[in-house]
Amino acid sequence: MKAWKTTDSEYLYKTPFGNLRKDACKLPNGITIDDYYVNEFADWVNAVVLTKDNQMVLVEQYRYGGQGFYLEIPAGKKEEGETDEEGILREIQEETGYTSMENPVLLGEFMVNPATQNNKIKTFLLTDAYKSAEQHLDETEEIEVKLIEFEKFGDLIRNQEIQTQLFTASAYYMAKAVLDER
Repeated sequence: MKAWKTTDSEYLYKTPFGNLRKDACKLPNGITIDDYYVNEFADWVNAVVLTKDNQMVLVEQYRYGGQGFYLEIPAGKKEEGETDEEGILREIQEETGYTSMENPVLLGEFMVNPATQNNKIKTFLLTDAYKSAEQHLDETEEIEVKLIEFEKFGDLIRNQEIQTQLFTASAYYMAKAVLDER
């Protein structure tokens, strides 16, 4: 297999949220695609956060794209100059008010959708979390913190008893595999 070659590239728009780029690509077999669209987004971090009594710290919020309320793990973009670990600890603190004396454990780094997006997500596990402050939300955020027993969360996913997104489901199963090995 060989990589595609970019023969032309132009931005259709650029915003603080993300950019849309239109590329012309030449495939190894000689075919040319004149309008291959790539969404450029910042990399994200997210974390499965567990309290000392094995409660999973989740955030519920309205997601306009999905037109519903979703139960998710804390997540967000890193700020300028932050490490991944600093970014996720800040996001957890801001969204939930929780923190931990433990260091976050990296569960994995993945492309979000490499067919049409250029960004990655790093998923962490944070244990022994406790509430240390009130939420510090952006003016566009309305987030309700929910605690659910870690072992029961898998049943909620499998039985489709909650609305969540793929990142939360995959992070849960990665964390479960790591914790089952301990």
